[in-house]
Amino acid sequence: MIRYIKGKLVESLDKKIVVENESGIGFEINIPAASSLYKVEIGDDIKIFTYMKVSEDDISLFGFEDRENLQMFEMLIKVGGVGPKGAISILSELPLPELKKAIATSDSKAIARANGIGKKTAEKICIDLQDKFQIDDIDLVSTKVNVPMNGLRGEAVEALVSLGYSKNEAMSAISKIAEDQDSVEDYIKKGLINLF
Repeated sequence: MIRYIKGKLVESLDKKIVVENESGIGFEINIPAASSLYKVEIGDDIKIFTYMKVSEDDISLFGFEDRENLQMFEMLIKVGGVGPKGAISILSELPLPELKKAIATSDSKAIARANGIGKKTAEKICIDLQDKFQIDDIDLVSTKVNVPMNGLRGEAVEALVSLGYSKNEAMSAISKIAEDQDSVEDYIKKGLINLF
């Protein structure tokens, strides 16, 4: 298993780069479309953390700028129905912090925006990986949900919590609703829709 490659960037393609190591071997590596590796200049030294997929008719390398992105990729491909190409597609659509938020808040719609990822697969990703990304641990409520939770919104959050949802789930669901609701019940109904 090739865990990382160090060398010079010699070519940058669509969702792929080529890195030449000291032995003169050029490795073609699949990378997410949103990867910061695209910011590296041709000829610059580079270190890429990699995952190697071997099948009967193909050997492919998938590369990432750091171990955290590689670990996320490896978690995604362990979910049934998600292969390496699907995982790359997800990481191309959602940068790591946004993907963690989507999983932690069960936002399967955001994940399903990735090319080749259907609704059921996105929901399975949320179910299988949610316990690995608690919203408190990654501080997403404070950084991403900047909507005040007072008045009708606050009451709706408390109501959803009393129904068994976590406070973070409830806050995330209510934060997506426009402020022009007439009652707590309106917030609760729309919040429940966001939670499904």
